Amino acid sequence: MRISEIDTPAVIVDLDIMERNLQRVANYGRENGLKLRPHTKTHKSPLLAKRQLALGAIGLTAAKVSEAEIMIQAQPAELLIAYPVIGHKKLERLAALARETKILIALDNLESARQLSDAAREARVEIAILVEVDVGLNRVGISPEDAPDFARSITRLPHVRYEGVTMYPGHIKALDDEGFRAIEQVAAIVDALAANLKSAGLPARIVSGGSTPALFHSHRVDAWTEIRPGTYIFNDRNTVEFGACDWADCAASVLCSVVSTARPGQMIVDGGSKTFSSDRLATGGEPSFGKLLDAHGAHFHKMNEEHGFIDMKKAERTFDVGDRVQILMNHVCVVMNLHEQVYGVRSGQVEEVWKVEARGKLQ
Repeated sequence: MRISEIDTPAVIVDLDIMERNLQRVANYGRENGLKLRPHTKTHKSPLLAKRQLALGAIGLTAAKVSEAEIMIQAQPAELLIAYPVIGHKKLERLAALARETKILIALDNLESARQLSDAAREARVEIAILVEVDVGLNRVGISPEDAPDFARSITRLPHVRYEGVTMYPGHIKALDDEGFRAIEQVAAIVDALAANLKSAGLPARIVSGGSTPALFHSHRVDAWTEIRPGTYIFNDRNTVEFGACDWADCAASVLCSVVSTARPGQMIVDGGSKTFSSDRLATGGEPSFGKLLDAHGAHFHKMNEEHGFIDMKKAERTFDVGDRVQILMNHVCVVMNLHEQVYGVRSGQVEEVWKVEARGKLQ
C-alpha cells in the first residue's frame, strides 16, 4: 500500500528517521556510559519497545500500571513505573507484574512505600524502590536533603528494596543560556545527592534521570547512571523549537485530507482536537496546533473536534478539496494516545502497521 491509499486522518511514521533516532540515542548512551531505560509513554507500542531493547536498552519505563501491563509483552528485563502508584487494586496488579520481570517504582512518600510493601508481602514478591527527588520541576519528588532519611526508612520495610534515586528535569526545555545553566544546576544537585547518600551508608546503585529536550547533554550530569527519554523515537514540533533536534529528525506526522476550501484564504482539514489534541506550542506565541510540512507559511490556528482550520493567506501554495497534507504535531505523545494504529512508511510505501496498544491506559 502506498501513502496515498491510507485513509485519513492517520499518524504516519518515517521508518528511516525513526530507526536513525533509535540508533543515535543507543550510540550516545554507550559512548557516554549511560544505560538507556526509554519511556514508552510516547510510542505506546510493545513492538517498538522490543526494538529499543534490541538496541541495548536495559529495560523500559512506563507511567501507569496499565501501560506496564502492555509493555510486559516486550519482555523487558526491568520495568520502571515512573509515577506514584496509590491504591490497593493498582498495587495488587503491580505486584503481579513482579512475578514476570523485575519491577522498580518511583516513590516520594512513606505512605506509598508502606502500601507497596504490604502488596508485595501479600503477593510474595520483592519490588525495588527508587526515591523520587525534585531537582527543579516542582511537580513530584522530595527535596534532595530529605533523600537519605527517606531511603533509610525504606530499608526497614519488608518485601521492598531501596536501589537508588530518580528525578525528571522536565523544567529544562530550550537549550539556550538559561537552559544550560539549569543543566549545570541539576548536575550539582544530583552529584551532591549521590555523595550524601554514599556518606550515609546508602549508596545509590541507580541514579536515573534525563529527558528528550536535554537528552544529548545528559553526560554533563556525572552521577547519572541511566537516562529515560521518550519523545526521541519520533520527536515533534516542540522538540525542534526547544533546539533538541532538527526538522529532519521528526519521524511522525499526521496525514490529513483537505475537506473544504469554501472560504477564501482558509482551508479545513479532517483533523481536529480528536486528532491532534489541544496542546499548543510550548514555546508560546500565537495559537498553533501543528506545522504543515507541505506549506510552511500556512497557519493551523483553530480546531473543533473534527475540523482543523488552516489560514492560507501566507501559504506558499494552494490546495484543492481532496488533496492531502502532512502536519507535524506539537506534542507527539498525546497524539499517539488518540490513534488506534500507526503506519510505518519508507520511500512512499507502507511497510508496517502497528496498533497503539497502550493508548488509553490511564489506570
